[in-house]
Amino acid sequence: MTQPVIPVPPSAAVVNPVQRRNEDAPRASWAKARERLAWAMVAPSMVVVIVVALYPLAQTVYYSFTDARLTRADEAVWRGLDQYRFLWEDRNFRGAFVNTVQFTILSVLFETILGMATALLIFSNFAGRGLLRTAILVPWAIPTVVSSRLWQYMFTEPYGVFNDITQYRLPQLVDWIPGIGSSLAGIFPAPGDSIPFLTDPTLSLFSIIAVDVWKTTPFMALLLLAGLQTIPGDVYEASNIDGATKWQQFWQITLPLVRPALLVALIFRTMDSFRVFDVVYVMKQGSLDTQTLAIYAQQALINGDRLGRTSAVAVVIFLCIALMVVAYTRLVRVEENS
Repeated sequence: MTQPVIPVPPSAAVVNPVQRRNEDAPRASWAKARERLAWAMVAPSMVVVIVVALYPLAQTVYYSFTDARLTRADEAVWRGLDQYRFLWEDRNFRGAFVNTVQFTILSVLFETILGMATALLIFSNFAGRGLLRTAILVPWAIPTVVSSRLWQYMFTEPYGVFNDITQYRLPQLVDWIPGIGSSLAGIFPAPGDSIPFLTDPTLSLFSIIAVDVWKTTPFMALLLLAGLQTIPGDVYEASNIDGATKWQQFWQITLPLVRPALLVALIFRTMDSFRVFDVVYVMKQGSLDTQTLAIYAQQALINGDRLGRTSAVAVVIFLCIALMVVAYTRLVRVEENS
């Protein structure tokens, strides 16, 4: 038996999505008024951004091509690429650039690993979790200048805390072990033979990196904890039913789902590490063996009155950070598309 054909009314006909979007677009005057109101409310913020951020950036780029002095900025003469050519040939600048790259790579690497471990620890359910979350914020809450000065005292030779531990406390702790105690105690420095944590060029930068890792790991842990809290709990329940181990859950569930938060944390920490100034300056006062680009720029401006050269260094820092942000953004886009 043939089914009757039901006519489709014109209102129910299939409409082109583009046509539907155009028909649904608001054409009333009140909609246009709301749009104008929105732009009017955003305009003050845009003006503030232009005045506070874009104008100083443009002025810095301009000064980088001149011989401007801090005391006579209005008498600047255009010099083209002379400032950048000087930086390219300056051994101190190249050393500061290498120190900055080393500091950024090592600090961000250890902060990411320790931050992930800390976030996983405080994400799990156990007694006293709230107290532990508060305790890990203490290093981050202490002002950088204060914590850097405290660590400087602890690294001081020969009476610092770490030299006391390595020369006296640890040898006494392992000496009682039968058979191998004396051998283990001989590994540590002898009394009076202190370790130059901040005076040895091969150790000073790594000592400062350790201080930065101690202070900033809680910040990384908080960002990663925020990402962990967005993962649905039923995903782990299903994996437990399937017999997945904790290690498999981390690599196949936790890490892929927390990757957006991880990349955001990496962007923030990389930007902060590449322009580091305070912790290095407080602990080493601008010494060449640990000098960073920010310290190099500060000394060129304050000690050398070279506004143009300092602006060139600032442009280099800005370009390096911009390249790293673009790289991270590309990485995020690739992961989203996959």
